[in-house]
Amino acid sequence: MTPAQVEPSAYLLDVREPDEWQAGHAPHAHHLPMMEVPARIAEIPTDTEVVVVCRSGGRSGQVVSYLMGNGWDNVRNLDGGMHAWAAAGREVVSENGQPAHVL
Repeated sequence: MTPAQVEPSAYLLDVREPDEWQAGHAPHAHHLPMMEVPARIAEIPTDTEVVVVCRSGGRSGQVVSYLMGNGWDNVRNLDGGMHAWAAAGREVVSENGQPAHVL
């Protein structure tokens, strides 16, 4: 799905590393690094649309496949990741006090 197709009500799951998250992420996104997904899978909703995002779409695509293989049918990959999100003019915020940007 494209950034423009992401509804405000969607659960945006950011699976990037902590340094990437701190530099810039979508407001209201939920941070869960890719390698922690298996141990924290119960935190991912099954009753609302979940849009998984990384830097460019590769890692998030792997997470979508993993979740679908474990019974989630409400997950979608954000095509182009945070690079596409920012390029589409969608808001990006930082956690480190610096101007937000996508690593």
